[in-house]
Amino acid sequence: MNTPVSIFLIDDHTLMRRGLVALLAQQPDLKVIGEAADAGQALRLVPELRPDVILLDNHLPGVTGIDAIAGLREASPQSRILMLTVSEDGQDLAAALRKGAQGYLLKTIEGHMLSDAIHRAMRGESVVSPEMMGKLVAALRSNESGMAPEASAEPEAEAAPALSPREEEVLGEIARGASNKEIARALDIAETTVKIHVQHILRKLGLSSRVQAAVYASDRVRAVDRAN
Repeated sequence: MNTPVSIFLIDDHTLMRRGLVALLAQQPDLKVIGEAADAGQALRLVPELRPDVILLDNHLPGVTGIDAIAGLREASPQSRILMLTVSEDGQDLAAALRKGAQGYLLKTIEGHMLSDAIHRAMRGESVVSPEMMGKLVAALRSNESGMAPEASAEPEAEAAPALSPREEEVLGEIARGASNKEIARALDIAETTVKIHVQHILRKLGLSSRVQAAVYASDRVRAVDRAN
């Protein structure tokens, strides 16, 4: 049997941590190995425990979760950090991803979707709650608004790299926040084939993550709309 994914919880609400422990305990391939109520306590425990995944709330006493990301990454470089928060603020989302979080999830997430997100993060995927994707695009575009026109990262509709029809379909699904498994089901293709398409898309677009691909797709739609 494969070793369960080890998880460390950081949340200042005891009831929330207890609920997460109970929820994740229902999955035999997931195991909570530690928890903390604030960033300071977490930084003392994480280096020794070396969890595979850290579930991190943002609203913590003292140092916020977002501000704690850098220290946690230094303390446990191999750990994937997933924000699990009530904050639906697009700037919080963008800041967390920029500082190295593997994903950003809302506490309203269903249990099976949380489990899936953890496994996707372990495979190196960036995971963002679908309802936050539009706010991510808006936050990134807002931060770019002060750039000179020639420095803008916005793609021009006519200069878009050539993707195959199938890659365009996969890119559209990525923009919706779909996982590889969900994309495979929607397009009636093998999950391994989806992974290959994703790799090709990222290479062609010069991107490094699914989140960047989703932002690119959304920006390209805006550019096409303006061109028309």
